[in-house]
Amino acid sequence: MSWSCLMRYFYSAALAATLALAAVPAAWAAPKVVLISLDGANASIADEYFKSGVLNAKTGLGLLRRTGAFARQNVTITPSVTAPGHIAIATGSTAAKNDINANSFHLIKSNFTQNTSGFGAPIGGYDVSGPTVSEEPTATPLWVTLRAAGKQVATATWPGGDGVDVLEPTSTNLIQPASVRTVDYTVPFGSFAGVGAKGFVLGAADFADGTAALASQLAAAGYVSYSPVKQKTSLLETFTVGDVTYNILVAALDGTNDQVVNYDTLVFYDEAQGIKPGPFSLPSTGPAYERVDGNSSKFYLEGSSNKAGTAFYVSFLAGDLSTVRFARYATNFIPRNAPIIASVDDINNNVGFWAPQPDFRIPERISPGFETFPDLELEGMYADQVRSFVSYQTDIGLRAISQNPNADLVMIYIEQPDGSGHQFTLTDPRQPTDFKNPNSIGSGQDPEKKARYASYLKTAYQTASDAVQRIIQAVGTERDGTPKSDVLVVSDHGMAPFHTAVSIFNLLSNNGIDTTKVRAVTTGPAANLYISLQGREADGVVSESEYLELQKKIVEVLRGAADPNPTYNYSLPGGKLFRFVTPRPTPEGKPVGFATSDAIGQDAGDVVAILNPGYNFDGTQSPVVYRQGDDTTVTTPVLSLANFYGAHGYDSRLPEMSAIFYAAGPNIRKGTFQAVRNIDVAPTILQILGVAPASTVQGNALNRLLKK
Repeated sequence: MSWSCLMRYFYSAALAATLALAAVPAAWAAPKVVLISLDGANASIADEYFKSGVLNAKTGLGLLRRTGAFARQNVTITPSVTAPGHIAIATGSTAAKNDINANSFHLIKSNFTQNTSGFGAPIGGYDVSGPTVSEEPTATPLWVTLRAAGKQVATATWPGGDGVDVLEPTSTNLIQPASVRTVDYTVPFGSFAGVGAKGFVLGAADFADGTAALASQLAAAGYVSYSPVKQKTSLLETFTVGDVTYNILVAALDGTNDQVVNYDTLVFYDEAQGIKPGPFSLPSTGPAYERVDGNSSKFYLEGSSNKAGTAFYVSFLAGDLSTVRFARYATNFIPRNAPIIASVDDINNNVGFWAPQPDFRIPERISPGFETFPDLELEGMYADQVRSFVSYQTDIGLRAISQNPNADLVMIYIEQPDGSGHQFTLTDPRQPTDFKNPNSIGSGQDPEKKARYASYLKTAYQTASDAVQRIIQAVGTERDGTPKSDVLVVSDHGMAPFHTAVSIFNLLSNNGIDTTKVRAVTTGPAANLYISLQGREADGVVSESEYLELQKKIVEVLRGAADPNPTYNYSLPGGKLFRFVTPRPTPEGKPVGFATSDAIGQDAGDVVAILNPGYNFDGTQSPVVYRQGDDTTVTTPVLSLANFYGAHGYDSRLPEMSAIFYAAGPNIRKGTFQAVRNIDVAPTILQILGVAPASTVQGNALNRLLKK
């Protein structure tokens, strides 16, 4: 989904900006248009933060608002989730047309149980008769149109810009070539390298005096310990990434010359590498030296074939080593797809390996080892990841600008405030402040936790706006602050609080629907429900007549689904769980299971359903936690207590789902819009650059925004 960006990894912000700008030619040059997406930023929340002074009116979003134009509402597409939202922005077309239906969905020609990622699915669909590449795609990314017109485009972690050949998963037939997903400088979003985050709790008994050789290596690296160096008596952990096995060791140093035994630094290193003195050339980092200062230390995995890395964060370190708590973040890398390897290596060598991004598995205690960590320490880890990852993504954007100063368009994706919105939107009295305690709602909520979470969300918006300011500084400004490039900042969707997790599997099976023939693929509160249709799915088993019966039954079950609990259902229209339940059309004379509509795309479900706000398919705990007032004798509950707070994917017309829209630059008029649409962004950029939109574009250029 966030699809999180919430400490420094490679350089301070100032140094990164300096390095990026140093590469720009002496004669000023900057891209003509810079498009920035701040994932999950909501228009009304941003407006509230400007009114209260949380957001600076003179920098970042505030500068664009003051010198250019902004919209009070930016209507995104339904479902209002990340992959469809960004492809809608890039193509000027809705999800039903661009065929990116969700963050995860099913390609109808593949095996029934096979899912595909919306971030790597074919934009504009594919030809189901092969399956093969479509000769007439239903949507076209604006970068394809621009490059065909001789324009230069760079993408910095923008969804769909990944340089990958898209293969149909069952047959492995090519269904979209990498050329559609490659621009002049293409940096894809990073990938998980296979080793998730882990928490560690150590005590004094875990350490013994280090060797003289260890102390000598540390001294050569510039680290002196004023008490005997201590080393964990055994390996901290062993894992394999990029075909290399790493044996991680940890030692403790006392870096304060105060005649007191007071260990304050941990050093993490690989047994095979030892402690080397440096200096190190990116992506290399050498050992990770960590103090309890709220910032993590990066750690490159030397020799990994995928150029992966991680980071360490110390949350508590007793001076006598009686209690030591720290985290090793998940391992990550940038996919090194052949068509874009030069761009990827440029980032690895000049910005660094893919930084650990905000990881919800840490504060939700899903990753191992964090069970006994205090909430504040886990929240501190997440806040560190927000700062460091936004800084890293911004550095990538700045590098893209510096390496392409004459580009016509640079597209930059920033993950925040989406991740923080999911974690910290604790604004509804029905939300539990203790996920395991159903009575921690209403008057039972923890006011201190609510206040902390509100502050974290504010920080996420501030951090994202600061990233925009760094990019504005890179392209330069006129004397009145107006950017020298046309800078447009949007988001893919907003964010809303939710209180109840919904099990669609239990809903179907409890109502007698055979879940071997029907299955739901969910993204947040949106679900595509597929029927295993013969002649469509590669292994389909359901006849056309049974398909029609099953589709009708699914619609009846979902439309009749309700929440009977008055503690929670008071905001539901008619008490119904679902806002939309839309079946795939079955017109006479056309094959069953293939027809499309304005709401149903080629690879959408046979029934598409979207919950009402307050309810979400994600967040179910294991074991399930019953809500206050629910029947605890039900063994397969549909509704239960969720373990996080914010969701998107609801009806795009709701104000909570509204995206942001800010724009300023030489071609932008000053003014305020009541409403715009995200599908209008691509044709507006094409108009600025003097290129006609593809025939598949559904949006319209915002002519009233432009000076000419």
